Amino acid sequence: MAFTTYRETRPWAKAIREAVVKRKMPPWFADSCCGKFANDRALAKSEIETLARWAESGAPRGWEADAPPANVWTEGWNIPRPDLVVSPPQAFHVPAKGAVEYQYFIAGARFSEDRWVSAVEVRPGNAAVVHHAVVYVRESGDTWTRGPTKADILAVYAPGTAPDVFPPGMAKFIPAGSELVLEIHYTPVGKAGDDRTRIGMVFAKAPPAKRVLTLQMNQTEFRIPAGQRDYRVSVWGTLPNDALLLGFFPHMHLRGKSFEFTRILENSLPETLLLLKAYDFYWQLWYRLAAPMPLKKGTRLNWIATYDNSAANPRNPDPTADVGYGFQSWEEMMVGFFDVAVDAGVDKKAFFVRQE
Repeated sequence: MAFTTYRETRPWAKAIREAVVKRKMPPWFADSCCGKFANDRALAKSEIETLARWAESGAPRGWEADAPPANVWTEGWNIPRPDLVVSPPQAFHVPAKGAVEYQYFIAGARFSEDRWVSAVEVRPGNAAVVHHAVVYVRESGDTWTRGPTKADILAVYAPGTAPDVFPPGMAKFIPAGSELVLEIHYTPVGKAGDDRTRIGMVFAKAPPAKRVLTLQMNQTEFRIPAGQRDYRVSVWGTLPNDALLLGFFPHMHLRGKSFEFTRILENSLPETLLLLKAYDFYWQLWYRLAAPMPLKKGTRLNWIATYDNSAANPRNPDPTADVGYGFQSWEEMMVGFFDVAVDAGVDKKAFFVRQE
């Protein structure tokens, strides 16, 4: 339900009240203890009280003259009208049951010129079966076709993910001769269907001062015992060079419980940058910092995740089974993506060359 008109919204007044009072809606899981975020969706206490009073008083209609202008959507896109839309050459058929291996598609033709991307959106054709998608930039001469890669990431999509719109003066780079490789993890949902995911891009009008890189730290060596309600997994690393930290994207599966991003200060004490006490697999969000955070080379970053593999977790596929790292939803992942901005002339490979 879109809730774009009073007539659509009025019958749901009680449900809206319950959802906002319990803070189920709008979806936002960052704890207010730590960090300020540009895309913070959380309602203030006064806003929640206003909605609750409206529902409790019969959900009266307001004055038409006070209504804000209706939203204008760009042909289904949540970014400005794309300069380029690409997709795999044909739809992929997802069976009703079973496990589907990761699929890799070339989306569109090779880029004939350098492009700076200021906004990008991944839009599944059949969102019900798309567990997640990653768009990689495969540069000319790279022979990688599938599996783990060090290629640049253009975009990451998972349920609930909003499009990427980068701050002014920042963009992602696609060199001339590159192709976009679309990795998709499909999950059968009991009914066969087809998907042809699209990627929409808005190009920067001029070369930016900063290049955005999507990096990640992930832990693959863990095994969560059956019945364990609060199992901790962590991973850490040090930043190879100076950068501006822009935001975070945590990724786990159905046993994911909490996720914390921290940095270690010069006094050796941890500072929490983002804390999700209640991770929700069905609302996987980017958390964009309200202001870029300068990080010096050598800064230690530490990600901490917890998992609930007990029967108390209603989404747990099997609380009687030990579970380790794996690609399918009934297995688990521990991945912390994060965006940084570096000088426009620095690529991902150069960024990881540690300067003495």
